[in-house]
Amino acid sequence: MTAEAPTAPALSHGRLVPVTVHFDDLDALGLLHNARYPVMVERAWAELWQGHGFAFEGDWAAAEDACNAVKELRIGYEAPVTRPGAYAVHLWLERLGTTGLTYGFRFCSADGAITYAHGTRVLVRLDAATLRPASWSERFRSVGRELLRPAG
Repeated sequence: MTAEAPTAPALSHGRLVPVTVHFDDLDALGLLHNARYPVMVERAWAELWQGHGFAFEGDWAAAEDACNAVKELRIGYEAPVTRPGAYAVHLWLERLGTTGLTYGFRFCSADGAITYAHGTRVLVRLDAATLRPASWSERFRSVGRELLRPAG
């Protein structure tokens, strides 16, 4: 009789994006530095959105939906990351408004089974010329709707 490998929990919403923790991401105690979590979450989001054709390539006017600013970031730490290696970020949208959105995230084990940190971040879409709130495009909203966490 052979033991079966544990299976990763099925995601009911969002996407699991692989990330790598490097040795130099750890602090003097050998823990993933608290400031590195948001950086890794940002990189995971950038990868996800770039996969859908949304990216900043140096021109804010051409960036359209990628022209946005962070309004709020909240993060809670559940368990320390104590070694370099493969991990993941579970990403989803909590809310998709006309000019803003709130996304949720979990920094987790590569299979999504263990949560190390979780949080939310509020973004506002900006008009590149005025830096005032602007509406998300319908193409962006369409992709965003696929990432919304189901109510309840």
